[in-house]
Amino acid sequence: MPKLEKGILLYEGKAKKLFATTNPAEVIVYYKDDATAGNGAKKGTILNKGILNNKITGFLFEMLESSNIPTHHIRLLSEREALVKKVNIIPIEVVTRNIVAGSLSNKLLIPEGERLACPIVELYYKNDAAGDPPINYYHAKALNLATREQIDTMESYALRINEILSAFFAEKNLILVDFKLEFGIYNNEVILADEITPDTCRLWDSVTLEKMDKDRFRRDLGGVEDAYIEVCRRITN
Repeated sequence: MPKLEKGILLYEGKAKKLFATTNPAEVIVYYKDDATAGNGAKKGTILNKGILNNKITGFLFEMLESSNIPTHHIRLLSEREALVKKVNIIPIEVVTRNIVAGSLSNKLLIPEGERLACPIVELYYKNDAAGDPPINYYHAKALNLATREQIDTMESYALRINEILSAFFAEKNLILVDFKLEFGIYNNEVILADEITPDTCRLWDSVTLEKMDKDRFRRDLGGVEDAYIEVCRRITN
């Protein structure tokens, strides 16, 4: 297959760049090594994070596609690049929680590590300037962010993805604590977009309960690169 040339830079975020291609329905995602936390308040670099996250996302999105979850993934192009469908991102982050951790522990004053009776699905307005605040359907409707049907679809996919990934990660001796998803519109259909990586998931070792995700960067725990490498090894082998 001939090498696909990148066009102009369309967008640069905290962790990725998007480039145009000759096909207006497709873009190239380039994964960076940059790391941020606290809505950009803390910045740093995780060595080869872009390579690992590209590989992990490609593997997991292909697995989800095989389980009838539509995604924007087309194929990997290189260590750091993937070809994806060009979607209109819905500016809502969908967070699914299985175990109390992070902000949920702080808000509800429940010790981190307590397993929830059932998964919690939360919606957040994707707006860095506003600090990505929590919202509900009525906010989404009032701000014209998404329709009721689109939100129902995103929540339904999130719960199904949670079932699939929780079972898969358990086989790899990983606990899926919580994770964030983003969705976009492609051909009038809601599909999974963005990434699924240790940047967007909390993953704990099922034996030691060691944190294997970006919390190691957020909380200055050290061993960040090693954790990402180990997660990639377990997931893709």
